[in-house]
Amino acid sequence: MSCQKIGIVGSGLIGRAWAMLFAAAGYRVQLYDILETQVDGALLEIQKELHSLKAKGALRGQLSPEAQFELISGCTDLKQLVENALHIQECIPELLQLKRDLYAQLDEVLESQTVVASSTSTFMPSLYTEGLKQRSQMLVAHPLNPPYFIPLVELVPAPWTNKETVESTRQLMLALGQRPVVLNREVQGFATNRIQYAILNEVWRLVGGGIISVEDVDRVLSDGLGLRYALLGSLETAHLNAPGGVADYFQRFGGEIAAVSASYGPTPDMRNEGETLAEIASQCEELVPLEALQQRRATRDEFLTRLSTLKRQLP
Repeated sequence: MSCQKIGIVGSGLIGRAWAMLFAAAGYRVQLYDILETQVDGALLEIQKELHSLKAKGALRGQLSPEAQFELISGCTDLKQLVENALHIQECIPELLQLKRDLYAQLDEVLESQTVVASSTSTFMPSLYTEGLKQRSQMLVAHPLNPPYFIPLVELVPAPWTNKETVESTRQLMLALGQRPVVLNREVQGFATNRIQYAILNEVWRLVGGGIISVEDVDRVLSDGLGLRYALLGSLETAHLNAPGGVADYFQRFGGEIAAVSASYGPTPDMRNEGETLAEIASQCEELVPLEALQQRRATRDEFLTRLSTLKRQLP
């Protein structure tokens, strides 16, 4: 447990999730937004969610919902938020100019011990920290949604982020019970989205080419590869799938991998392929009608809760 202060900028879904994660580990959390009504509404949602998680047996940490909620407060003053903070987690909308404006404000009030991490899934940190006095204390800590149930956090430094900032953020994420991965340098899309987009591109080509349905191509992941990947990554999977390990695997199958990869064709621009998009949307909405999306999300979160509990029992 810790009594150190954490600041959260932005009271939306991701900001509230971070607030609950930090409170579960015993940190004092201050949640910032520009309007008091937004802050008050977010605190009310957090209070309700903590009790809901307790009722489902999914509450993290050793503290009661009441004790966790007592650790969380709100404010509308950025300077107050930053004061004596160990860490600031930024969770504002994905608008580059908005981030640049915010970071310029933070740069004027940031204390020497405070790390600022962005939850962005879109922007490399160099795009909004270049030229700032305190830029060595800034990086990306990108969670996967929903972060309360999915522990992965991608830590992405800018070229000028110092190593101590990265390591202290890694240790902080571990203290929360999250699973940080560290990129040695920034790259567009980070690691998760680059891998996710490669899958989406090929899924799009397979469905758009009339080779397989939406339901069946998703089953390739949910009932096939995804079952492996819930435990092992792709490289360890390859390592286990050949008698002599990963070197043997790529000696055996590297030619086939290269040949199949060469057949993929150009990367689709999903915005401008209306016929394929309409077909995929039609099939997806047949599987999960739009009015049932919220219930399906709840089912997903329940499954992820149980899966994450199981995974914590594994070495």
